[in-house]
Amino acid sequence: MPQDADVPATGSLFARVAETPAVQSLARRLESGGALSGTGVAASAQPFFAALLRKLFPQRPIVVVTDNLRTQEMFQQDLATWLQVAGCKLQVASGGSSTCNLQPATFNPLFYPAWEVFPHENKLPHTDVISDRLQTLVALAENSALRTPHSALVVTSVTALLQKTFPPAELKQHTRVLNRGDRADPLDLVEWLEAQGYEPEAQVTQRGEIALRGGIVDIFPPTSPWPVRLEFFGNELESLREFDPLTQISRGEIANVTLPPAGELGILKREAERGLQPASSSELQPASGGSEPPNNPLVKRSEARAPLATLLDHLPHETVFLLCEPDQLAAHAAEYAAQVPAGDPFFITWEKFREEISMRGMTSVELDEAETVGTPNSNPAGISAANDQRAESEFGAPLFTSLEAFRPLATRAVEPQIAEAQRREFFHQLHRWQRQGYAVHIFCNNDGERQRFTEIWSEFGFDSPLTPVIGTLARGFLCEEAKVIVVTDAEIFGRYRVQRPRRLKLPHAAGMRSALEIDFADLEYGDLVVHLQHGIGRYLGLKNLPASSGNRQSAIGNRQSETECLVIEYAPASAGDEPPKLYVPVTEAHLISKYVGAGKAHPPLNTLGGTRWHKAKEHAERAVRDVAAELLQIQAARESQAGHAFAPDVPWQREFESSFIYEETPDQLTAISATKSDMERAKPMDRLICGDVGFGKTEVAIRAAFKAVMDGRQVAVLVPTTVLAQQHFNNFRERMADYPVRVELLSRYRTRGEQQRVVQDLAAGAVDIVIGTHRLVQADIAFKDLGLVVIDEEQRFGVLHKEKFKRLRTLVDVLTLSATPIPRTLYLALTGARDMSTIQTPPHDRLPVETIVTEYDERLIRDVIQRELNRGGQVFFLHNRVMTILTVQQKLQRLLPNARIVVGHGQMNADDLEEVMTQFVNGEADVLLSTTIIESGLDIPNANTIIIDRADRFGLSDLYQLRGRVGRYKHQAYAYLLLPRHARLLTDVRKRISAMKQYASLGSGFKIAMRDLEIRGAGNLLGSEQSGHITAVGFELYCQLLKQSVATLKGEKVKPRVEVRVALDFLEMNAESGVRSAELKEPAGDAADSAFRIPHSAILPHRYAPEPQHRIEIYRKLAQATDKPALDALEKELRDRFGPLPAAVELLLAVTEMKILASEKSITVVEVKEDKLMLTRHGDFITLGGKFPRLTKKNATGRLKEIKKLLLAI
Repeated sequence: MPQDADVPATGSLFARVAETPAVQSLARRLESGGALSGTGVAASAQPFFAALLRKLFPQRPIVVVTDNLRTQEMFQQDLATWLQVAGCKLQVASGGSSTCNLQPATFNPLFYPAWEVFPHENKLPHTDVISDRLQTLVALAENSALRTPHSALVVTSVTALLQKTFPPAELKQHTRVLNRGDRADPLDLVEWLEAQGYEPEAQVTQRGEIALRGGIVDIFPPTSPWPVRLEFFGNELESLREFDPLTQISRGEIANVTLPPAGELGILKREAERGLQPASSSELQPASGGSEPPNNPLVKRSEARAPLATLLDHLPHETVFLLCEPDQLAAHAAEYAAQVPAGDPFFITWEKFREEISMRGMTSVELDEAETVGTPNSNPAGISAANDQRAESEFGAPLFTSLEAFRPLATRAVEPQIAEAQRREFFHQLHRWQRQGYAVHIFCNNDGERQRFTEIWSEFGFDSPLTPVIGTLARGFLCEEAKVIVVTDAEIFGRYRVQRPRRLKLPHAAGMRSALEIDFADLEYGDLVVHLQHGIGRYLGLKNLPASSGNRQSAIGNRQSETECLVIEYAPASAGDEPPKLYVPVTEAHLISKYVGAGKAHPPLNTLGGTRWHKAKEHAERAVRDVAAELLQIQAARESQAGHAFAPDVPWQREFESSFIYEETPDQLTAISATKSDMERAKPMDRLICGDVGFGKTEVAIRAAFKAVMDGRQVAVLVPTTVLAQQHFNNFRERMADYPVRVELLSRYRTRGEQQRVVQDLAAGAVDIVIGTHRLVQADIAFKDLGLVVIDEEQRFGVLHKEKFKRLRTLVDVLTLSATPIPRTLYLALTGARDMSTIQTPPHDRLPVETIVTEYDERLIRDVIQRELNRGGQVFFLHNRVMTILTVQQKLQRLLPNARIVVGHGQMNADDLEEVMTQFVNGEADVLLSTTIIESGLDIPNANTIIIDRADRFGLSDLYQLRGRVGRYKHQAYAYLLLPRHARLLTDVRKRISAMKQYASLGSGFKIAMRDLEIRGAGNLLGSEQSGHITAVGFELYCQLLKQSVATLKGEKVKPRVEVRVALDFLEMNAESGVRSAELKEPAGDAADSAFRIPHSAILPHRYAPEPQHRIEIYRKLAQATDKPALDALEKELRDRFGPLPAAVELLLAVTEMKILASEKSITVVEVKEDKLMLTRHGDFITLGGKFPRLTKKNATGRLKEIKKLLLAI
C-alpha cells in the first residue's frame, strides 16, 4: 500500500540508523568480541540502541545493565516499545488519514531485579522480585528464549548482576514439569514442594503457597501469572486448571505446569544447614568491604558444596553486555560492596564481574552520554570501565544526543504563557528539521495525546504533516548522522518529568481486591460477637459436640456423628452463677457477626433470655429512623432545587480523558461515569468518592472539574492543608496544560498581592479553577459563576467550615473525596440516602507495603535508608516534634554523611517549606525529615520507604494514612514503625500496631476502618449522638437497621426473608424437644444427651473441607443463597475447590434447595415424621384432600426429591 512520502514509516527508522558508518563499524567489531566503547549514546537513546542490536544480531543474547531498579524499569519500558516499533507497519485508516498502530511484541525482554535485601537479614525478597528472577533463570535454563525468532534479551541492574544464585544444574534439580496424565502421589508432591520452599496454607492467594485438600493440590508457582489447581484421581493427574486467587474459582484448563523452586535464598539456607562438604576458598569470590560476617546459616553457604553461580553462568559465551553509563555502574557497585559483610559468598565485585566477561569470551559495549549534549560536532573520548583507561569511542562523534538543548523540561508547573512560548518554539524547530530532510517520529502515550498533537500541529498551518505513533517512551533523541529525530510527549507538552513506567509483568489478581468486611476467619478467642436473637456475647472458639445418643445411627453413615459449634459466653442471670454458654452450629453462623462498637470501653455482655437486648434494639431502631430522615431531608432539599445541568461531554473532554497516562481501574471508571451523570442532571450533585490511599480519587475530581470548565463554569477545590493544596495545584495545572484553562492557588504559599490578584480575577471570571485551603470560604471570596465545589478530606475541616459546606450542597454541585474508607455495611446502608462511589481496586502492579515493627536502632535506620538510596529511591523519616527535629537531622547526617537530608514542618516559613517540598518531589533530596505535614496529599512515587519514630503515639488511622505515603508505585515499599526500647505498650497501642501488620494487603483500609471503629470509636462517622446506639447493638446490626429505615422512609417495599425451620426425621434435622439446636445449652452428662441431637447431614465432612474457616465460609454462603442460581454457583465452586461432592454434601445442598423453595412459598416449617410431610404456612398446615402428603421413597435422596416436587406444585 503506498504511503505519503512526507510521513516516515517508523519501521524505516532502524534501517536508517543501521546504515550509518558508525553502526556498521560497531557491527563488525561485535563479530570479533571484546570490550567496546559506545560513548556518544544519550541515555534516552540507549533502549533504542539495544533494540537495534537485537535486529542486527537476532541470535545473540543481549544483557542490558543499568545502575538501579528505577532506571532498569524505565529502560525495560522503552525497550519494549522499540521492540514493538521494529514490527510496526504503516496503514491507512478510514477517512484516508495515515496512522500507525504498534502491534504487540512477539518477544518481551526478561526482567532480572536485585533482591533488595541481604541474605544475612532475617527476611526474604518480595514475591514479585522472586518471580522476576526465577522467570529469567527458568527461561534461560529451558532455552525458551533462545528459539526463533529472537534470542534472550535481559534487562538487569548492577546489584542484581553482583548477587549470586544457584547454578543451572542445581536449578534443574529443583524444577519439575507436570503434564496431564502424569502419575504422582499428591502427598509426595506436597512434600517435595515444601522442600523447594513452598509454604503450606489453608488457601492459596500468593506466589509460593500450596494447599492440599484430599485429591486436590493448589500451587502458586513464582513464575506463573495465576495459581494452578491439580486434581488427582488416585495417583493420576487428571486435570490442571488455573484459578483466580481472589474467588478461588477455576479460570480454564492448561496442559502442563512448570514448578521451579519458590525462591533462591530459602533453598540455599536449607542446604547450608545440611552441613555438606566444604568447598575450597578458591571456588568462592566474596565481595570486599563491609563488616565481619554475621553468624547466619545463609553465610555458612561458603562452607557448603559447589560454589554459587551468577547470571553469567546461565548465559552462553556469545552474549553481548550493554553497560549503560559505566562510571555510574562502578560507583553504584562500590557503594553496594561497602554494605556487604566481609567474606560473604553471595556477592562478587564489579572488578570480578568485568574479569569474568573477558575470561568467558563475552562481549561488552559501554554506552555513555556524550560530554556535550545536543551539539553533534563534539568528539569526546570513550571510557573503558574495565581498567579505567580512556579509549577511542567506536563512534567518531556522538551518535545520539538528547533534545534537552532544544526543549528544556520544567521541573514544576510553569506559567501558561511561558509554557506556550516554549512549545511554539519547539514546534517551529520540528518544522525546520522536516524542511532540512530529517525523519521526524512523534510518539504519544495514548490516542488522546495523539489527537491533541495533531490538533496543535494543524493550528500552526505547517505545509508538511506529522503522524504520531502511540507508544510509551520517556524521552526523545536526535541522530545527526542518520538524520532521525524521535520526539515524545515529554518534549511536545513539556511535562511528565517524573514518570512512572509500567513494568511488563505477569498479570495476576492476588491481592488486587480486599473484602470490605472483616470475615469470620478474623474472629479470635475472646472477641465480642453479636447474635441476632440473643445479643452481645464473648466468642470462646469452636467445639465438637455429639449429634445423637443411644444406638441410633446416622442416615448417611454407621458411626455416631458430631457437629461443630461456635461457643458464645453470656452474662450470668445473677451474681455468683456460672456464665452460660450458647452453642451455635456452624450451619447457623450467619446469625453471628463480629462486634464493632463506637467507644473504647466494651459494653457488658447480655444475658440469655433477658430484656436488655430487645430494648437496646428498639432504641437503636428509633435512632436510625431519625438519621435516615435527616439524610433524606437533605436529599429532598437538593432535589427540589433547580441546579445547573452540565452539557454532555465535548470532544475536548474525550481527548483530555484519553490523555491520562495510566490505565483506569474499573472502580475509577464507574466513579467517573456516576459523577458526570450527576453533573448532567438539573439538580445539585452531592457525591462522595471514597477510596483507599492512592487509588485514583484525584483523577475523578480532575475530570469533573474539566467538564465544568468546558461548560463555562468555575470550580473551587477545598483541601485541608497547604502542602496538599500545592500538590493539587501542580497536578491540575499539569493535566490541563494543553488547554485554555486557568488554574490558580490560594494558600499561604502565595503573597498577599498574589492572593488579591487571584481574588479579583475570580470575581471577574478570569480564573477557571481555584485550589485552596479554608482561605476559599472566607468572606472576601466571590465567584462570577461557580458550578462545582470539590472538597478533599472534609472530616479534617472545622465545624463552621462543615456548616458552610452543608449550605453549599443545596446550591451547587459538590464532589467530596475521602481517603478514610467506608465499611461496606455502612456503604450499603447509606445507598439511596447518599450518592456514594467507592474505589477499592488498586492500580495495576501495586504492591502492599511491608510493615516492620521494631525498637529504635540507629544501625537499622542507617541500613534501611541506605538500601532505599541504593535502588534509586527516597525516604520519609517522620519525627513529630518540632523542638527536636533538627537534633534528629544531625543524627541522621552523622549516620549517612552522603545523603541529602531536608527538613519540613508546619512552623516553617511558607516559602522555605515550599522549597523543601519541591526539592523532595523533584528528586533533589534523598530524605525528607518531617512532622505529620506529609500525612495527606504528597504523592511521590519514588519515595518507597517511610520510618515513623515513636509510632506508639499515633492512632491507627493516622498510621495507616502515613504508611500510605509510600507504595504509590510498583516497587516494594517498606514502613518501619519505631518504638522506644523496653516500652510497655498500653493495650490500645498494641492493638493498633498489630492491626497495621495484620492488614497489610492492598485495599485494607476498609479493614483498618473497621478496626479503628473498635479501638477509637465511630462517633465522627455518623455523629456523636449515634455512638451510644452503635455501642449497644454493634455496628453490623446498626447498619442493617439503618438500611431498613432508609428503604421504609423512601416507600420501598422490603420483603422480609422467611426463615424456614426444617425437621426431617430421616436426616435428624432438629432436636427431639423441637427447640432449635442453636438455642440449646451444653448437655450435662448422659441424662441430657437425649435432649441434644444435631443433624449429621448438616455438617460438611472434615475430610472434605479440613479448615474450620472454609467450613464456616461455606455454611454462611449456604445461608445467604436465596435462589437456585446462587446455589448452583456454590455447588460448582465446591466441586472446583474441594473435588467431587460426598453424599453428605449432596444431601446438604438438597436440603438448602428445599429451604429456598419453601421460603419462596412463604412456608415456615418443613417437617417429616415417618411418611408424613407437614408444611406450615401462616400458622396453618398445608394438606392435600384434607390429609398430609405421604412420602413413598425410603432413601434420603429420594425423599428430598419428593418434597421438592410437592413444593413446586404448591
